[in-house]
Amino acid sequence: MYIKDFEVRWSDVDANRHLANSAYINFMSHTRMAFLWELGLNQKNLAIHKIGPVVFYEHMYYFKEVFPGKPVKVSLEVVGMSEDGKFFEFHHNFYDPKGRNVAHCEMMGAWISLETRNLVGLPEDFLSLFNKIERPEGFRVLTKEHTREFARVPKDLVV
Repeated sequence: MYIKDFEVRWSDVDANRHLANSAYINFMSHTRMAFLWELGLNQKNLAIHKIGPVVFYEHMYYFKEVFPGKPVKVSLEVVGMSEDGKFFEFHHNFYDPKGRNVAHCEMMGAWISLETRNLVGLPEDFLSLFNKIERPEGFRVLTKEHTREFARVPKDLVV
């Protein structure tokens, strides 16, 4: 499991004086990019392969409020990936200074070609890095169908 520490700043707080939804999203995004960079998928290497990550969804569950001046830890676990690495699923947990789980997020995404704008599998050198990561209990091999599990599009909007 990968962990990133954050300080909750004044700018991270909403009108209710607790951590804003957008701050949770930003902390998770920063955690994901730090994880990818440490894995070797930094801006330079992503640019060489002309790919970038895209988010399909982020489902947040909030358990306790988080306030400014208190640090939080954000975890990341790779809980799913397609065989070619095209699709990935990460889970994030937020922990307060006492180690209590204050929020959870399930997110799914994919890799996009920055040239064709189509979804693509990971290059073999990146895929081999992901295949070395410890897989938690419940890890699943993703398919395109998994990316549609939560789709609730009204029939009149389907193109």
